Amino acid sequence: MKEKVLIVGLGLIGGSIAMNVAKKSDVFVIGMDRSEETLNMALKQGVIHQASSNFEKAVQEADICILATPITVTIHYLNQIKEIDFKKPLLVTDVSSVKTNVLKAADQLHHPKVSFVGGHPMAGSHKQGYTAAKPHLFENAIYVLTPSVHANGRQANRLKELLSETGARFLTFSTQEHDEMTAVISHFPHLIASSLVHQAREWQETHPYIEHLAAGGFKDITRIASSNPKLWQDIFFQNRNLLLPMLDDWIKEMERVRDYLQKEKSELTYQYLLSAKNYRDGLPVKEKGAIPAFYDIYVDIHDQPGAIHQVIGLLAEEKISIKNIEILEIREGITGVLRISFASNEDQVGSKDLLERHSFEVMLQQ
Repeated sequence: MKEKVLIVGLGLIGGSIAMNVAKKSDVFVIGMDRSEETLNMALKQGVIHQASSNFEKAVQEADICILATPITVTIHYLNQIKEIDFKKPLLVTDVSSVKTNVLKAADQLHHPKVSFVGGHPMAGSHKQGYTAAKPHLFENAIYVLTPSVHANGRQANRLKELLSETGARFLTFSTQEHDEMTAVISHFPHLIASSLVHQAREWQETHPYIEHLAAGGFKDITRIASSNPKLWQDIFFQNRNLLLPMLDDWIKEMERVRDYLQKEKSELTYQYLLSAKNYRDGLPVKEKGAIPAFYDIYVDIHDQPGAIHQVIGLLAEEKISIKNIEILEIREGITGVLRISFASNEDQVGSKDLLERHSFEVMLQQ
């Protein structure tokens, strides 16, 4: 008999999970989503085998339930599960990026047949919704598990097996460890990115042309500010107890930098920048975190017709797969830069060698 998996929420994360779970021949996927259009699309594509609009009925049919919903909605469903009398075992998981309140609700699931293992696939996109979902979204990404008091290693391993097609790398942390680390490397940077965008918007009133100069580094550092505002509002308030002291620390940090500049402390400023560079350069390049990481090259190109096509054509002839391409610093009559991303170091180095043989100037991202 096939194992029944209920996936609630078929957005970017839920849809991508469903695309992987549906690959398993011994699994029957039931999908739930607010959008009837999304459900119909998922059914047509074979990503789910059945659509449901009745959570209580669907969760009683399921062997595993994946709550791929905003944090407050996930907690709402956990409270519903608490009131249901299950006749067969149910393993519940979620995809929330803040775990404290979710695990508090999960720890109240005292039914002997219900267990909960929290989950957080640390992969994403600035796009949202089912149409942005893709089966390779989690490939090589870290997938954090946070078991509740009602779960053990056997249930965690069962979840890993169900999600094996994702290609993710599973790590297990406590709720506190998870929330503190994600606050530092994901939630707080998003807050800063949004503040930088607001600052640029305010300066645009003084300098209307500023939006045309907002390229390269500015777009890189603020890209995550394009993510789903409703989702991030939920995340900020769920993790506010950690973000507030981080904001206090950030303000102190900026006051220190202001002091360096105000008092012309040149050497301290240099050491500050050098220390940041050394730490940033030492981060693992092969791992995917909350933001996908690839192997990049930078290619100088001239402002002339067909320049981009020539670069892409050479890579295509060698059957080198490109994961992402971005045009940087292009201005009329001036040499610009293409940033091209690859999935592997082999493709990165091979592309550099190929393009240099054709007289292109190429730099690897170190």
